[in-house]
Amino acid sequence: MTTEKGFWGSGWTFPPTFDSSNNQLMISHGEENIRQSINTILNTQRGERSVIPDWGIDLNTFKFKKMDANLKGRIISSVKHGLLRFEPRISVENITIEGINGSGSKIGISINYIIHKTNTRHNHVHPFSEIEGTNLVAK
Repeated sequence: MTTEKGFWGSGWTFPPTFDSSNNQLMISHGEENIRQSINTILNTQRGERSVIPDWGIDLNTFKFKKMDANLKGRIISSVKHGLLRFEPRISVENITIEGINGSGSKIGISINYIIHKTNTRHNHVHPFSEIEGTNLVAK
């Protein structure tokens, strides 16, 4: 049987932050802890954690590649499988890839998910940059 506190989990805020009033390390709880966990999973490359070398998603392998339907599908698949494997408190409903501010070099990965314990829906947008050098201006 999972306790309420055990399900939600808690941990250091990311990035680690200290409370200026008591010099204590800030701790995240509940939905915020899940959101920070998703960000950490998306920002961690495999091999960065020496104790768990297979942890994370290799999003950097998609940088500087031509954005087409095939690449979008590979990014979506990578994110979906990574979150399924490393964040068991959620179910991913939908992932979309969209341009940000029409720059051509930045995309947003929008993740719609449900938290199992509360059955609440959430949306998480992860900015992902430098897909290709289309923002260069010839002089």
